[in-house]
Amino acid sequence: MNIKTFAPGVALALLLALPAFAQDSSHQPMDHSTIQMAETKGDQGPSSQAFAEANAKMHAGMDIEFSGNADVDFARGMIAHHQGAIDMAKIELEHGKDPAMRKLAEEVIKAQEGEIEMMKAWLEKNAK
Repeated sequence: MNIKTFAPGVALALLLALPAFAQDSSHQPMDHSTIQMAETKGDQGPSSQAFAEANAKMHAGMDIEFSGNADVDFARGMIAHHQGAIDMAKIELEHGKDPAMRKLAEEVIKAQEGEIEMMKAWLEKNAK
């Protein structure tokens, strides 16, 4: 097959495929529960795998349906973000060796847990 017959065929195939791509214009959040996590970049060791899983979980949790209320959306998104920080800090405590990083991880857990509780309480009162 030469380029003169191949290129128009590719263009036609793309043209016919465009309506299928445009059909889902609902702009709803993706359902990350059905998406397989991509391979871990770089090292494949236990801590790297744990960090990749925590990262995927955090991003899935942050994929909220927006309400139009910036305060509510901020709190909802930040709860998942803070939980991701807690999950990463726990991985540090399980696998890390540096005393300064382990201390920081403990502080992150304590601070983020407190902020999550505050945001959950705020949402209970304000996100009706």
